[in-house]
Amino acid sequence: MKYWLMKSEPDVYSIDQLRKDKTTWWEGVRNYQARNFMMKDMQVGDAVLFYHSNAEPPGVAGLARVSKIAEPDKAQFDKKSEYYDPKATKEKPIWYCVQVEYVAHFSETVSLGELRENPKLADMLVLQKGSRLSVQPVEKKHYDTVKKMGNL
Repeated sequence: MKYWLMKSEPDVYSIDQLRKDKTTWWEGVRNYQARNFMMKDMQVGDAVLFYHSNAEPPGVAGLARVSKIAEPDKAQFDKKSEYYDPKATKEKPIWYCVQVEYVAHFSETVSLGELRENPKLADMLVLQKGSRLSVQPVEKKHYDTVKKMGNL
């Protein structure tokens, strides 16, 4: 099993919405490195830290799990979607996404500030300068630390 951090702006898609929907396709990722993580590395059952970005405060709001392996992101073919890509075809899709399912809410968001203050997380990717990937790997020791900080 692998561990991941996946970012979403809560006004676009929040952990509350995921709890309501139970599952969602993690569509709209338009970064090749993040796409490759979903396409090549993520497997059913992988654990996810659900991170609210552009929030007050930004931070990890809860847990999710990969529930289906990557498939072509349908939004790339939809001319009405903000994620439409005219270079993508059904025969040669460019963008992929995994499905994630809701696992749990933290009692309170573990804020970016709290993550930064914890010496056990000093080398966590999300805390590195310039790290802006919306999908990124997480070491098990970091996942376990954040989960504990979220009282789970």
